[in-house]
Amino acid sequence: MAMKLVVIGAGMASGRAMEHLLAANDEIYDITLFGAEPRGNYNRIMLSPVLSGQKSYEEIVTHDAEWYRSHGVDCRFGEIVTGIDRIRKVVISAKGETPYDKLLIATGSSPFIIPVPGRDLKGVMAYRDLGDVNAMLEYSQRPDPRAVVIGGGLLGLEAAAGLSAQGMKVTVVHLMPHLMERQLDQSAGFLLQSELEKRGIDILCGANTKEIQGEAQVSGVLLEDGREIPADMVVMAVGIRPNFGLAQASGLRYNRGLLVNDQMKTDDPEIFAIGECVEHRGGTYGLVAPLYDMAKVAAKNLLGFHETFEPVEISTKLKVTGCDLFSAGDFAEAKGREEIVYRDATQGIYKRLVIEDNRIIGVVMYGDTVDGPWFLQKLKDAEDISEIRDTLIFGPNFAGGAALDPLAAVAALPDDSEICGCNGISKGDIISAINNGAGSLAEVQALPRPQLHVARA
Repeated sequence: MAMKLVVIGAGMASGRAMEHLLAANDEIYDITLFGAEPRGNYNRIMLSPVLSGQKSYEEIVTHDAEWYRSHGVDCRFGEIVTGIDRIRKVVISAKGETPYDKLLIATGSSPFIIPVPGRDLKGVMAYRDLGDVNAMLEYSQRPDPRAVVIGGGLLGLEAAAGLSAQGMKVTVVHLMPHLMERQLDQSAGFLLQSELEKRGIDILCGANTKEIQGEAQVSGVLLEDGREIPADMVVMAVGIRPNFGLAQASGLRYNRGLLVNDQMKTDDPEIFAIGECVEHRGGTYGLVAPLYDMAKVAAKNLLGFHETFEPVEISTKLKVTGCDLFSAGDFAEAKGREEIVYRDATQGIYKRLVIEDNRIIGVVMYGDTVDGPWFLQKLKDAEDISEIRDTLIFGPNFAGGAALDPLAAVAALPDDSEICGCNGISKGDIISAINNGAGSLAEVQALPRPQLHVARA
């Protein structure tokens, strides 16, 4: 008789865990899936193209109704779990109790809303799910619509670009001196700001929000320096917090997030947790690649294996057409570190490598990011670059002083080299997809996830 697995959270991490689990053995568990949204799993990192009009919601769905039906998953979408009784091993919702043998918590994160007057006005919203995107699109249809995006990080800039593409007049308000300060240094941040301003997006750095103005509906934003920015809508994109209140109330151990060990287990051996809600070895994660690795580990261990999660270096890219940037590792200035920098102001190209003990520890690139995976692999491998140092900044085409065919350079990368950090796609995944019949980028993207990730399953 199959065991009962209850999954709380129908996002990308739990979706990938179920893919791995069902691909390996679709008979060991009867799965019940709870999701706060009234829909199944979709690719949340592709919400930006939906907002800008480049994609539809249907194009970013990863698990449709047929997928759940064919795998026998009992879907409880829009039904919020209100409690976990660990003694009786049941989860509690408005519709009653659901027993479990194993429980997987993947409740994600919650957007941080800055505590300023006016934060509860109509028109103030976060940018986390399809509901937020739909609300933004409604505001974009108003006559001469204006939006203020608070936060100049990755998510805020993607929101700003998407709203601008929909015809809104957009102003970005950012507290720090330059954009995306966690991923970019000052020079790259300046280039990015210049490009966004050319597109008609106003950027205010070093600006602090004092108040959101309006009676019942947003009318503007007041800054600490007295400036007022008219707005019909305000998007808060200033960060996220692990959403682990449900687990906390059940008595599970937590700190900044729900605490898990290397096997993705909580302090209750029957309860696993993955995704943005967890804390592992003191760290929390907001990018999807490590969450997919967590999902794989949890699935293996739910099947009785002893798999361990090892954090790896991850890269960041901005999903705004025409703004090519790549960032990975630690690029802060410190004693004992050296820099190799390439600038081409005319072409808008900037590359910076941070070197310590003849090894790459940080990469920042803007304008030309094609060599990003090659640099990232050397960073991950802690490779000694002393022999190619003189030509290193020019990438694999000039490694060792001799030009290489770009295709040969990619072919030389190991199969586990990361090609797409947002989706956790490696070179081996793409090769596997091609071997399974994909003959174009669109066909690779269209393949079912278990087929695309057969090399990792």
